[in-house]
Amino acid sequence: MDCRKLNIVFVCLAFALARPGISLAMEHDTIRMMQYNLMYYTNNSGVSDCNSVTNSLDSKDANIRTIFQYVRPDVFCVCEMGSSNEYADRLLNNVLNTDGASYYRRCPLTNQSGGYIANMLYYDSRRFSFHSNHTITTPYRDINGYKMYYNSSGLAQGDTVFITFWIAHLKAGNSADNEDIRHAQVNRLMNKIVQIGEPGNNIFSGDFNFYSSDESGYKELVEYQNSLYRFYDPINRPGHWHANSQFSDIHTQSTRTSSEGCFSTGGLDDRFDIILASPYVYFGSSRVGIIENSYHALGQDGMRYNGSIVAPANNSIPSHVATALYNQSDHLPVIMDLYIDATVGVEDRNNGFFVNVVNPVGKTLTIELHNDKEDSYMIEIYTVDGRIASRSAEWLGSGLHTLKYPLHVSRGMYILVVRDSEGKRATKKIISQ
Repeated sequence: MDCRKLNIVFVCLAFALARPGISLAMEHDTIRMMQYNLMYYTNNSGVSDCNSVTNSLDSKDANIRTIFQYVRPDVFCVCEMGSSNEYADRLLNNVLNTDGASYYRRCPLTNQSGGYIANMLYYDSRRFSFHSNHTITTPYRDINGYKMYYNSSGLAQGDTVFITFWIAHLKAGNSADNEDIRHAQVNRLMNKIVQIGEPGNNIFSGDFNFYSSDESGYKELVEYQNSLYRFYDPINRPGHWHANSQFSDIHTQSTRTSSEGCFSTGGLDDRFDIILASPYVYFGSSRVGIIENSYHALGQDGMRYNGSIVAPANNSIPSHVATALYNQSDHLPVIMDLYIDATVGVEDRNNGFFVNVVNPVGKTLTIELHNDKEDSYMIEIYTVDGRIASRSAEWLGSGLHTLKYPLHVSRGMYILVVRDSEGKRATKKIISQ
């Protein structure tokens, strides 16, 4: 069953299980993220024909400003940023915080792997705050992880949502050796995420240089052996993307058919720029989810196969935005909208206990329960049609408890109900993998 249909069932069941008079403090928000290869936002590109004349930063600033102000992302993930603070600050001050805006911030810049280009994450500080970062070194550029938290109205009470945005620019090239290097880079990322031990809300984006969903690096991501850590492709369009007109509506490179300076040529016939989501985000099981049909490459109307972003005329975006895309980079930015459910249950606050579930669930269900007083608790799992799947009882002292139970159910969605001795309850959604 489609996960969004399951969400509808969950809402109905939650109301059926709720006690009369219990209300929810509802706070929903929509967040837009954009991933963009800026194409050498630096005066030191390392490419002989990509210089201050053919790739002027003043011109790039103007073009990026046009694109940015049209999209207005809350999270802006970039690669091919110059690997010094000079360029990271320039984009922030000359492009983002202009025309009355003063609230954009950036994360720390790293260049531990060496080289002249790096990754960066910019964010709207009214919506997010920076928490911490991770750096993974590879033979070709760092992979960066930026852990952000949402500025919810309940932040002072400790209520928020964390999302870690991972950004990479994987090795380019269509040879077997290049594919092996990309796989090795991705393997380092997966090892790091597992080492951190926080599967949660992870989003991985960048210029991956994958030519096909059969590439070993792509398969490492979407078929990872531990389902809690694998990534999902929001548009689920497997196949050989390169030079294949069947995928003309998702190609992101190149924006032009003629070579000028450091721009790659060939027209739009590759899907290099990609956003992937962890199961928590893909299934919306930890207060963050993908808004349906929001994932797209800006300006990609499906009529550009082996052609440019401006010819024939592009009616999917304003002409000045199409021109900015053409002049700025040989890649198209990719956009995805997220919903954040910052819902805080009044029931949870008034119960004297709070319950959280670590989703999605494999063979073991982990429940975090924080209670103010010693009491007995009935823990039940229901199917979405209201049938009881399991029931157990616990006597717990006050404090924070981590409870683990074997889960012998088929894949799908279930409802956890926890009741104390007075009949107060909390309900949570369970995603079984």
